[in-house]
Amino acid sequence: MNRINQLFHTKYPIVQAGMIWCSGWRLASAVSNAGALGLIGAGSMYPQVLREHIVKCKAATQHPFGVNIPLLYPDIEKLMEIVVEEGVKIVFTSAGNPASWTRILKERGIERVVHVVSSAKFAKKAEDAGCDAIVAEGFEAGGHNGREETTTFCLLPSVTGTVKIPVLAAGGIASGAAMLAAFALGAEGVQVGSRFVASIESSAHDLFKQKVTSLNEGETQLTLKELTPVRMIKNEFFREVEAAYAEKISKEELAKLLGRGRAKRGMFEGNMEEGELEIGQIAATIRNILSASEIIEQMIDEFYEAKKKVSLISFTSSNFQ
Repeated sequence: MNRINQLFHTKYPIVQAGMIWCSGWRLASAVSNAGALGLIGAGSMYPQVLREHIVKCKAATQHPFGVNIPLLYPDIEKLMEIVVEEGVKIVFTSAGNPASWTRILKERGIERVVHVVSSAKFAKKAEDAGCDAIVAEGFEAGGHNGREETTTFCLLPSVTGTVKIPVLAAGGIASGAAMLAAFALGAEGVQVGSRFVASIESSAHDLFKQKVTSLNEGETQLTLKELTPVRMIKNEFFREVEAAYAEKISKEELAKLLGRGRAKRGMFEGNMEEGELEIGQIAATIRNILSASEIIEQMIDEFYEAKKKVSLISFTSSNFQ
C-alpha cells in the first residue's frame, strides 16, 4: 500500500478533482464507493448548498470522501466552518496560501489537508505549512490553473525532488498509462478531473458532457491570466475574450466581461456558446460517458496493462548508435 492509500484509506491512489459545477455529492460518493477518493467541489456552492452535499454524501457512502475549497472565495470562513461542523476529515485547498488555513483546520479536527500547486516553490510552502500531501497540477489541466504554464511531466520531478510528503499528479491524467507515467516521475497518486466530467454521476449538463467527448486537439486554451488563469473551450464567449484582448481593455473591463455565473451558464445550464466551459487538454482523448466505477476500473486495468508492456521493453546501447 502506498502513502496516498494510507493517507486517505482508499483502495486505489486516485483522487477525483473538485470541479466547479461538476463534482457534487453523487460523483464524490460514487468515486469513493469505487475505491478511490471522491471530492465535493465547493467552488460553485453557497455555504448551505455545501452542507447539503456533505450530508447527502455521508448518506451515500461509508467510505472516505473530501471537500475541495478554493481559498480565493469570499465565503471561505463559512465554508470552512461547515466542513468542521459536518465532520469532514479530508480537505483539499487551492488558489491561495495554504499557511492561512492548514494549521487551523487541523486544530479543528480535519485529519488530512492537501494543497494544489503549480510550482515547486509553492509545493515547499505547502509542506512547510503542514500539508499532508501535494497535488502538482500542470498546464494541461482544465479550470483555474497556474500562471507558470509548466506541463505536468516537467512539474512532477521538480516537485517530488523538493518535498518529502506524497505528491499527486494532476493535469492530463485520464488513463492508466498516464498514471503509470506519473508514477515513474515520482508521483504516488493521481488527481483526475476531465475524465470524471464525462461521467454519468457528474453534475455537469448533458450538453457539456457531450461537448467534452467531441473535442479535438487545440480546442482549449489557457486565458484570463490577468484575473485567474483558466483553461476553457474555444466557443463564442472565448472569442469575446480574444476580441477584448485585441482591444487591449483593462483588467476591470475583463472582469466585467466575465461577469457572474458564466461557468454556471455553460457547464451546469448547458449554454455551449455564451457560457465559460472549463476542461483540460486531455478531453481530446475522451470519447465516451461512463460511470465513475467504470472509469476507475478502466484506469486500473490500463495501468497494469501499461506496466506489463513496459516490463517487456528491453534495449542496449547499440539501439542508440
